Amino acid sequence: MQYELFEPASAPGNAGAQLSGVQEKMGGLLPNLYRQMAGAPVVLEAYLTLTEILSRTSFTPAEQQLVLLTASTRNGCRYCVAAHSSGGRMAKLDKEAIEAVRAGSPANDTRLQALRSFTEHMLERRGKADKAEIEAFLDAGFTQQQAAELLVGLAMKTLSNYFSRLAETPLDDFLSRMAWDGNDRV
Repeated sequence: MQYELFEPASAPGNAGAQLSGVQEKMGGLLPNLYRQMAGAPVVLEAYLTLTEILSRTSFTPAEQQLVLLTASTRNGCRYCVAAHSSGGRMAKLDKEAIEAVRAGSPANDTRLQALRSFTEHMLERRGKADKAEIEAFLDAGFTQQQAAELLVGLAMKTLSNYFSRLAETPLDDFLSRMAWDGNDRV
């Protein structure tokens, strides 16, 4: 069931002001995901709050995008894979790492691959990480704090990936060059 695409002026409750804030931060763009979430203002608020909290973690912007892209591919969210492929480029995430996640192949950068592997492991095991996976994550230079902070990104992406699939979010024109059909994966 495709959800309505709201504009700031037509959105219910405080969602209009939130959409205006998103549009301002994004230089005039207003992604369809946010426009649809506005139909359930608390969902939009939760997503914006998690986004802001993730930005305060000790992960770099590129690492944050890698976590979000990895979760989106694992959850099969075509919209979010396109969005975080684009977001990854803007955050200066290595192009090869983006392509590797989209294709389901290993990345050449060992640190980024360790972050990706740990993210995938946490999703697959629903938070119950094996000691070997934790050690590999820590050996790559990440911290125990970051293992916990990763959960913010997973919570954020679970919300948006599931919402996008429920709402059948149409891909924005500005994301079309990053379209992902889900078959890029091995």
